[in-house]
Amino acid sequence: MTTPDHQSPLPDASRPEAKDRVYRSPAGIAGGALLLLIVGWLGVDALISGHGRTPWLALAGLILVVPVVAAFSLRPAVYANKDRLRVRNPLRVIVLPWSKVASLRSHYSNEVVDTSGTRYQLWAVPVSLRARKKAVRPPSPGRPSALGRGAVTDTPTRPQADQMMNELRELAEARATADSAQGEVTVRWAYEVMGPALAGLIVLVILLATG
Repeated sequence: MTTPDHQSPLPDASRPEAKDRVYRSPAGIAGGALLLLIVGWLGVDALISGHGRTPWLALAGLILVVPVVAAFSLRPAVYANKDRLRVRNPLRVIVLPWSKVASLRSHYSNEVVDTSGTRYQLWAVPVSLRARKKAVRPPSPGRPSALGRGAVTDTPTRPQADQMMNELRELAEARATADSAQGEVTVRWAYEVMGPALAGLIVLVILLATG
């Protein structure tokens, strides 16, 4: 499930520039924080009470594992404003002006496709097949619905990730031809994540090879 931080739907020129709408996965953040807590506790314990090479191995392991866990759990986010879509994935940041967004697709994963046909997965908006099945599942016979005993609704609640994708599709359609939404797609590798993780891996390999 994701939580969008809503701002003005479509700001006009008479209003101050709207802040980004931010979409992230609370479940991913919570899981990542818990995993980092466990890794940190084990690593610090090994650093303090370990003997011989154990503290060095623990330190190298922390340098490797912490950036990777944070990258795949805490880092992913999707930012959208009237000019562009910015996708912050674990190892890359992709910026797409709305004029370069061809489509936003939802299947087994949510992804954006640019006008050249390149696809970029939205890590911050994971698809929940369970939520989709629950949204379209008809009420059990004889079981009162949330609207009251015997009531049946023809408009089931859609999963929040699907609602978010609809918002992005509407924004892309509305802003595709705007002058401020023109430009080229840019992709930047997350060296701030890859660098520390690679350093930790190298140190860990050296320690294991020379043990």
